[in-house]
Amino acid sequence: MNVATILASKGRAVTTARSDTALIDVSSKLAAKKIGCIVIIGDQGRIDGIMSERDVIRAIAEGGPSALQQQVSRFMTSSVQTCHEGATLDELMEIMTQGRFRHLPVVDDTGALVGIISIGDVVKHHVAEVEMEVSAMRGYLATG
Repeated sequence: MNVATILASKGRAVTTARSDTALIDVSSKLAAKKIGCIVIIGDQGRIDGIMSERDVIRAIAEGGPSALQQQVSRFMTSSVQTCHEGATLDELMEIMTQGRFRHLPVVDDTGALVGIISIGDVVKHHVAEVEMEVSAMRGYLATG
C-alpha cells in the first residue's frame, strides 16, 4: 500500500494558512477542525512551513500569551519533510519515526501540495493490511 491509496480513501483536502496569519487564528483553526497541524503556504502555493499543536505549545511556552498575536512564520517549523504518492507505508513509518513528527505533507513532482498523511492514517492502513494478510493466511491454512 502506498500514499496514493491512502489519499484515494481519505481525500486530498489540506488545511492551510499563510505565513502572516496570527498564531491565535491558526490555533483556532486547529481547534475548530480538530486537526493536529496546518501547512503554511507561500505566494506560489508552495510549502513554507508547518504548524503543529506542538509548535503552538512551544510558542506559548517561549513567548507567553503575547505570542498568540504574532505571525505564525515566527514559530512554524520551516524545514518540512514531505513525501510523494508512491511512498510506501513502511517508508512513511520510518520517516515519521526518525523525524519524530506525526504529519507528512504529500507533494507532486513539481513540489505542489496534493495531500497530507497523518500517523493515524498510516496506522489505520497498516492494520488493515495486516488483517488482510492474516485472513488470507487463515484461508490458505483452512484449505491446505
